[in-house]
Amino acid sequence: MLKVMQLARWSIVVPVKTLIRAKTRLAGAAGPYRADLAVAVASDTVAAALACPLVARVVVVTADPVPAERLAALGAHVVNDPDRGLNAALRVGAAEAVQLAAGDAVGALQADLPALRPRELERVLTAALEFDESFVPDAAEVGTTFYGVRPGIAFRPRFGGESRARHLSGGAKELALEAIPSVRRDVDTVEDLKEAEALGLGPATIQIAPHILRA
Repeated sequence: MLKVMQLARWSIVVPVKTLIRAKTRLAGAAGPYRADLAVAVASDTVAAALACPLVARVVVVTADPVPAERLAALGAHVVNDPDRGLNAALRVGAAEAVQLAAGDAVGALQADLPALRPRELERVLTAALEFDESFVPDAAEVGTTFYGVRPGIAFRPRFGGESRARHLSGGAKELALEAIPSVRRDVDTVEDLKEAEALGLGPATIQIAPHILRA
């Protein structure tokens, strides 16, 4: 059983907002670059996930044709967002993932991890296979950046707001791992983007960030 779990691969579900709704907290700083930033950050997140050795596929859930086309070009499998909220979108993506590969573990990953490193994600996915349900809190230890389940386990994401507490109360195991800062550094504010820059931005975001972080 343990050997099977160690060999299991992952389907990663990434929800991507329509560009009109994306990165609204960065609107003042990003100005005309807000939409470009949102697409770039999602692109770096998806590209890094696809480069992770344990990831078999990335399922992107979005209702916006612009990121849909860009992320499909990277190799993501794109499905339509029913526009019933974040967790509903994740469940749609998870159902699609199970249709594609019922024997793989399923994880949800936030789309705003522009410094994501494949090896750090690999550490998370390896640890997650030890538990039926698990999650990684964000850098602020309030929200959640990753939630995953082993093959055959019900997928019950509880993202949004104080999701760390909800995942804990729902019985998911918190993965308290060292050396995974890029998995935890989501970006909602200029300060977050600066911290992600210090970790090392992905190639798409690094082209846009100077327009936002300029002195």
